[in-house]
Amino acid sequence: ELWVSLEEHQDALELIMSKYRKQMLQLLEGRKREDAEPVLKAHQANSGEIESQIDRICEMGAVMRKAVQVDDEQFFKVQEKLAQLELENKELRELLSISKESFEVGREDLPD
Repeated sequence: ELWVSLEEHQDALELIMSKYRKQMLQLLEGRKREDAEPVLKAHQANSGEIESQIDRICEMGAVMRKAVQVDDEQFFKVQEKLAQLELENKELRELLSISKESFEVGREDLPD
């Protein structure tokens, strides 16, 4: 009788322990979700900030590209104008030297 009573107590204890383990597992899983929720919210907030910063960086990059393009266009215009002025200067100097030569030749032909 003691032996049968012992087995019944062991079965009851096993049933109690299995229910206890099941409840503890559920409790731990619930806590994991609760613990993970603030981390998840913080992660989402940080990812939102990072996305906005990436957008701002992309906008600044577009502005910089436009500025470089405008600067390059301005540089090429200045270079073109400089080349035109150098060519004009060269032509004017040639005209001036021809003019001086003809003036000097004209002076030499005049009688003293």
